[in-house]
Amino acid sequence: MTNADFLKAPFPDPVEIPGDFSGPSRFYNRELSWIGFNWRVLEEAENTRVPLLERLRFLSISATNLDEFYTVRVAGLRELAREGNTMPAADGLSPAEQLVLIDEEARRLLSRQQTVLEDLRALMEAEEISILSAGDVTKADLAHLKAVFLAEVFPVLTPLAIDPAHPFPFLPNEGFALALQLERQADKRPLQALLPVPHQIDRFVSLPAASGHRFLPLEELLLLNLESLFPGYKLKGHCAFRVLRDSDLEVEDEAEDLVREFETALKRRRRGEVVRMKISAGAPGALRRVIMEELPVNEEEVVEVDGLIGIADLSELVLDSRPDLLWTPFTPRVPERVQDHDGDMFAAIRQKDMLLHHPYETFDMVIRFLQQAARDPDVVAIKQTLYRTSKRSPIVDALCEAAEDGKSVTALVELKARFDEAANILQSRRLERSGAHVIYGFLNYKTHAKISVVVRREGDRLVTYTHYGTGNYHPITARIYTDLSLFTCDAALGRDATKVFNYVGGYAEPQQLENLSISPISLKPTLLERIAAEAEAARAGRPAAIWAKMNSLIESEVIDALYAASQAGVQISLVVRGICGLRPGIKGLSENIRVKSIVGRFLEHSRIVCFANGSALPSHKARVYMSSADWMGRNLNRRVETLVEITNKTVKAQIMSQIMAANMADVAQSWVMGPDGRFTRAKWPEGEFAFNCHRFFMENPSLSGRGSAGASDVPQLTHTEV
Repeated sequence: MTNADFLKAPFPDPVEIPGDFSGPSRFYNRELSWIGFNWRVLEEAENTRVPLLERLRFLSISATNLDEFYTVRVAGLRELAREGNTMPAADGLSPAEQLVLIDEEARRLLSRQQTVLEDLRALMEAEEISILSAGDVTKADLAHLKAVFLAEVFPVLTPLAIDPAHPFPFLPNEGFALALQLERQADKRPLQALLPVPHQIDRFVSLPAASGHRFLPLEELLLLNLESLFPGYKLKGHCAFRVLRDSDLEVEDEAEDLVREFETALKRRRRGEVVRMKISAGAPGALRRVIMEELPVNEEEVVEVDGLIGIADLSELVLDSRPDLLWTPFTPRVPERVQDHDGDMFAAIRQKDMLLHHPYETFDMVIRFLQQAARDPDVVAIKQTLYRTSKRSPIVDALCEAAEDGKSVTALVELKARFDEAANILQSRRLERSGAHVIYGFLNYKTHAKISVVVRREGDRLVTYTHYGTGNYHPITARIYTDLSLFTCDAALGRDATKVFNYVGGYAEPQQLENLSISPISLKPTLLERIAAEAEAARAGRPAAIWAKMNSLIESEVIDALYAASQAGVQISLVVRGICGLRPGIKGLSENIRVKSIVGRFLEHSRIVCFANGSALPSHKARVYMSSADWMGRNLNRRVETLVEITNKTVKAQIMSQIMAANMADVAQSWVMGPDGRFTRAKWPEGEFAFNCHRFFMENPSLSGRGSAGASDVPQLTHTEV
């Protein structure tokens, strides 16, 4: 079977579906599409081709994803529904109607998570990794657990009575607690109490084992040691419960001090209304009622869990000590060209543009670029966007070092990076103390662009070195996210980057960008213009095609443009990891559009688009772009994002004939979207080879990172193969 077969085989023929697709039915619901993505994540936990503990990690990720979905998206829809807002989404569903469908699908997903966990527990048991319950603990274990409890847990606990003299305590977002029914042994007097389970302690307590690993959930340890917390009382009944709160941030439009306002908003988030509560199935009725009344929550917001509450915590059990149950170790490559120049990033970039494909090429090159800039006496200025960073970021370290050395350093810190606001506030304070000039961009727009600019004095002129990325400047997520890093000293791209910083810092709208489009100004118009040009080429009988890769596609104007291009005859192939509101493969609407999702070892995160421009893809005539933006309303209309046109021939070939072609040819990790919005796993005959793009990238270096050996021996997928 050829790669051409791989590309065609998983996609069904276009179908005729009765209905009027000029209205809302031409879109698939955003929220249901997101849940569909999380189903794909969960199904990787069931995939027997995935190592066992990696399957456990996928299960944990699916739980984390669902929690965040509820604290942000569902919380917002709930607020709209409560206010009586009936404004429909693009697909025609009102907030209230969406909430009903979300609840139904989410409950199915939660139930399936518990089933998958039970299957994995059995497989882990066979590998001598056990998750115990209190009934599995031996007498020898009890002595060990008592010592652990008194030394490591007891000092952190705060047991709380529930009665008129003790108001029901506040539980923060993701707060987990045991509710207890107790009876005083002396006089049979009842007592209701709450025991918050501290998140500062590992969820799973390790027990001694002759071989293998044994773990007891922390809540089970607490139940075994209640006599230390409530001496003289007997346990009559109990349950566990966990709350999710509205975590969307609201910031006053006229905030004079943006940092202070965000610090206040973060405190409000912590106390947001409860949007969902999970509680042990079979909880005592009296405890259940008091919890619901005090939080407060209604029946629609309660989910009874027959199993483990807090599945996200299972990530603790992905054990480094069992490499046989994990992915085969992979060490990201250092580009040969950088090695040829003895690690000198500036010399490597001066030779020609260089595109790195993370995590296959190490993100350390981005860090090295900034560290060298900080220590280079010829560097006069550094400008850097920071959307998400690690807690102890080497990039922030380099910026601080440069500022303290007297270089001009400008850091554009995005305070509105969801769930990273607190970390970014700390980083901004640190940068300011070092002498860097910190700007926060627009109040109404997030700055999501990924740009780094280094200005270096070389002889009698200043040379601008620029890095454009599709991912965050985050060395930890860069190990698992697939992203692109373009390094260039092209003067036009340097000027464009400088204009973006001037725009965000001074509100002056940039004029005459040369190789760059930005939202909210020109990015969407550029996409629509290029899509329309492909449609015109198809109508004129010329080759017309679009390849695009992104995380989400829901912007209605762009979807309609793709529908129009399909109807004109443009062949459109999309790789959409997560949300997709476009419905492919419908005759008369989208019969020339194919959509797939790749879910595997690495998280697909890069954004790429290739337009045929009068020749079959891949071709040197194509117009190729990399971007920080997904095709969503927020990215194209309400954020500062970048769309960089690639003009370097080698980089262009790398993106089309290597990265995109491999994504299109992937079968092993691909899911195919049908007209109904549902994805099904791509199938291949038993025993046949199934192309895996992640494996291909791990085994083959990037074209533009090749050094003196050249790129001629680097595998590419040609037009005839793809």
